[in-house]
Amino acid sequence: MSSPAAIVSPPPELTGTIDPVTLSVIQNGLAQVCNEMDLAFCRAAFSPVISEAMDRSDGIYHRETGDLIAQGEMGLPVFVGTMQFSTQAVIARAKDVKPGDVFIVNDPYLGGTHLMDVRFVKPFFYRGRLFAWLANTGHWPDVGGAVPGGFSANATEVEQEGLRLPPVKLYKQGVLDEEILAIILSNIRIADQRIGDIKAQAAALAIGEKRLAALIDRYGDNVVETAIAELRARASRQMRARIATIPDGTYRGEAFVDSDGVEDRPLRIAMTIEKRGETLRFDMAGSSPPCKGPMNSVIATTKSSIYLAIKHIFPEVPINAGTFEPLEIVEPKGTFLYAEYPRPVSGCAAEVSQRIAEAVFAALTPAIPDKLFAAPAGTSGNFALGGTDPKRGRAYVMYVISGGGYGGFAGGDGISNGCSTIGISKTTPIEVMEQYYPVLFEEYSLNEGSGGAGERRGGFGINYQITLRRGEARASMVMDHGRIGPQGVLGGGDGGVNKVTVVQGGKAYVPPHLSKDQDIRIQAGDRVCVSTPGGGGYGNPMRRDPALVARDIGRGYYTREQARALYGVVLDARGEVDRDATSTLRGGGA
Repeated sequence: MSSPAAIVSPPPELTGTIDPVTLSVIQNGLAQVCNEMDLAFCRAAFSPVISEAMDRSDGIYHRETGDLIAQGEMGLPVFVGTMQFSTQAVIARAKDVKPGDVFIVNDPYLGGTHLMDVRFVKPFFYRGRLFAWLANTGHWPDVGGAVPGGFSANATEVEQEGLRLPPVKLYKQGVLDEEILAIILSNIRIADQRIGDIKAQAAALAIGEKRLAALIDRYGDNVVETAIAELRARASRQMRARIATIPDGTYRGEAFVDSDGVEDRPLRIAMTIEKRGETLRFDMAGSSPPCKGPMNSVIATTKSSIYLAIKHIFPEVPINAGTFEPLEIVEPKGTFLYAEYPRPVSGCAAEVSQRIAEAVFAALTPAIPDKLFAAPAGTSGNFALGGTDPKRGRAYVMYVISGGGYGGFAGGDGISNGCSTIGISKTTPIEVMEQYYPVLFEEYSLNEGSGGAGERRGGFGINYQITLRRGEARASMVMDHGRIGPQGVLGGGDGGVNKVTVVQGGKAYVPPHLSKDQDIRIQAGDRVCVSTPGGGGYGNPMRRDPALVARDIGRGYYTREQARALYGVVLDARGEVDRDATSTLRGGGA
């Protein structure tokens, strides 16, 4: 498999330069092709996790190396790296490729994430010549395995997590292979509902073919290829220029995963970043060894997590394979961040990836505090509920993604109920979930007080409570930050932790691993209560403007007692800041 950082030169026949206007138009045209694929996928998909929560991505990849050329603005950042790795895996195994072929693959060890992220990869031919590859990823609500939804918190081998597919042609010259489809549908739950997602995923690639062909028709294949090579080179130069602004040195950070779901002890991510000139070198030696449970991370996800972390820091750099050329990653073999078969991996993309990014942020904050922030909630809050609805007489699998608080930063407080670090996925509207599934959301509210204290406080997570209305179901969850909240920086406090309580027959059950459990049986009337983490605080809480603390109290974010304990702020009977008492508590610093 070729390296995603390998420099790709334009074909020998491409000479000369391209004017800036044409280059910009083609750059936006490539992005638009991906955006239209994203929209087509969302609009046609059957599953709410794709159509509403937008857990998917589309992109264009190099015909020989599989390296990223363009990705849609609405695609999940964590798929930026992993999709080029999986495209490379398809290229390495593809034989006798013809127009209309579509490969399907979800094998996590072949450039993937977890099994639920299913990739379609399609060769794009222009006038009979292979020009590029189009690929997309969609999160299927179920791929078989031990529990509905695929998030098996106690899995000890990948076979327990679901059906694993190597690259195979699901479509051959535009015709769906009914035999391969039958194998897939025979091994997953709610199989009758998956055909809608399969056809939507394939249709999105067909849209991409049409739009990319139109772009090349307009400018010519030589010009477009020249532009692609130039855009890559410019992205590399821009990233190198941003990296050069970081002081040379060696920086260290760490982050912890609550547990692996099997053994109740934290997993450590040790991140060492060496900055020299225009490059960054990432070394995760010293991280915990491979774990028994599903919190191992495949190398594609580990690398992609570092890519997205740097893109968070320098968002203005355009996205393609050139963006990542200045990033050298030492492969962390012998740790849980380099999973090999048969290690279970269901938590890698949604949870471990965010801890890796958090470790990068923690390491670089002292070097560039004005560009960074305290840790965000850092969990996708994966919750799955599966059963049969007796009223409708059909099986279902409901998948919930939940938001949390962002960390405070130099310019202000963190956002509340923001999406996860790894993507733009959002919670499916509760009205949609109540229509699709036999549940009732009794509560959906701000998790007040969950933001870490700081001169710029963290944003707040959310609370939600789901009641099963009829039948019986099985609940599973793979979340994180239940043991330790998102870390504050520069003297800021940690954010609040993730909390899960299942009320069965009036009795409360808290998972032994706090944020991970599986196959919890619930009956009609039972409920699941979740509180998501808040973001970490930025800077010394005693330097927070007392007027902002008073505002937060007025909004119900903190009680007076909490404000006094966290910020040293005292209000008088009228609800105004008592300057003398506050100054005394703060040691004269108010």
